[in-house]
Amino acid sequence: MTMKRYYITTAIDYANGAPHLGHAYEKVLADAIIRTHQMMGEETFFLTGLDEHGQKVQQTAEKQGLPPQALCDAVAERFKSLCAQLAVKYDRYVRTTEAGHKAIVQALLQKLFDNGHIYKASYTGFYSARAEQFLQEKDRNENGTWPDIYGEVHEVVEENYFFRLSQHQDWLREYIEAHEEIIFPKFRRAQILEFLKEPLNDLCISRPIERLSWGIPLPFDAGFVTYVWFDALLNYVTAAGYGTPEFEKNWPADAHVIGKDILVPPHAVYWPIMLKVCEIALPKSFIVHGWWLASGEKMSKSVGNVVDPLSLIEAYGADAFRFFLLREMNVGQDGDFSLERFEIRYKSDLGNDLGNLVSRLLNMVSRYAEGKIPAAGSLEEPEETLKALAEKAGREVPELYLGYQFHTGLESTWELVRGINRYAELRAPWKLAKLVEAGDKVRLETTLAVMAEALRIVSVLIAPVMPTIATEVRRLIGVGVVKSFEEAKAWGNSLTGNALGAEGAILFPRKE
Repeated sequence: MTMKRYYITTAIDYANGAPHLGHAYEKVLADAIIRTHQMMGEETFFLTGLDEHGQKVQQTAEKQGLPPQALCDAVAERFKSLCAQLAVKYDRYVRTTEAGHKAIVQALLQKLFDNGHIYKASYTGFYSARAEQFLQEKDRNENGTWPDIYGEVHEVVEENYFFRLSQHQDWLREYIEAHEEIIFPKFRRAQILEFLKEPLNDLCISRPIERLSWGIPLPFDAGFVTYVWFDALLNYVTAAGYGTPEFEKNWPADAHVIGKDILVPPHAVYWPIMLKVCEIALPKSFIVHGWWLASGEKMSKSVGNVVDPLSLIEAYGADAFRFFLLREMNVGQDGDFSLERFEIRYKSDLGNDLGNLVSRLLNMVSRYAEGKIPAAGSLEEPEETLKALAEKAGREVPELYLGYQFHTGLESTWELVRGINRYAELRAPWKLAKLVEAGDKVRLETTLAVMAEALRIVSVLIAPVMPTIATEVRRLIGVGVVKSFEEAKAWGNSLTGNALGAEGAILFPRKE
């Protein structure tokens, strides 16, 4: 029997712009989810990539005096670089200009055409070049104008090929109603079902080659290329190894991470029906995240409130940036970004709470225990309280991460971090070191050992979110790279005798 991998995908980014905060968040969220499943002992597969065809790419390339492929090659490198700088480790980066992807898209188009799911017809309608889609009357504003999101809208009269989307509306509605678990958060199901109350039109899946040449040619009519969404939505299948033995290991996707703006209709209407007609199983779940806002408004270039993730990563480090994104946003809701809020998290949670804790422990073990973690004596009430807090976090946090509640999981982890700091203030090792009674020395050694053990558990719990910092903390306390959440569930004395890293290590340097 083939062992199924945990397969997660992100939306593939469109090759017509620079990486922004939303791109970075989606990648970090998917990466944290996949690392969580790896720490649960699962084999995983993580896909992201670039959507390269379509009218906007063709137009941008023309404006820049570049062949479309050259533009896409440059954009692909920028997005790959973003992933590398974010410590996002994907298994496959798909590009829709790949020969293998194009061959599968054409094979499936031919199959659908041969089976009568695609037909040719004359069409008169309103077309948005910005959205690369035909619009319907219901898309208008109440006053009859078109919403700004569509840009310039033109009336178009032409022959095109259509996919019989409308025949499957009842099936899709019944499927969504019967599978509550398929959409996270659950309230997004209502958005899909509301959309499906109105009759679906058949989907125009072609563009005449004289209007758009930058696309995958229809295998049954070389005068047309396929609609960019039909091409792009199939990447999740083609990159998973469709038509090979690898496909069984990966498909269906366990989690598909997308923004709320592309849930309906592309991913929640077009894609499921496309998969059904192609006789491919549907993904198990959609994780639909919100937008990052600036002072309550959506970020946009025109307003000038777009955040450049690369500048923040360069200034503060990838792990601090990852921490902020997952700590601040409740997955599925919108989040508000401000540099002031970011700096508060960096100084308080990371610098003061965690960074100073590590520095203090290294310093005290160096001064009072010759640089090695001492053995703990019997635990008294303060130690038992901290141990209980650590064991509680060790149980709770992995489950919270598995439920995509990273903000709550990190809060639980920081309750433990703050608990270690409170314990240090209560025991005051710097005072115990000045006392001469034998019992005071044992209490001093126990304090240092207990602080180190609790910090070891913290290093496990932060690993999916801050992999680099987690590894560095563990290096400083003399343990290897974390592999499993099981390491956080058992309080022990495995650190006894470990030589600590040099004192003076600064995990989160202060910024001017």
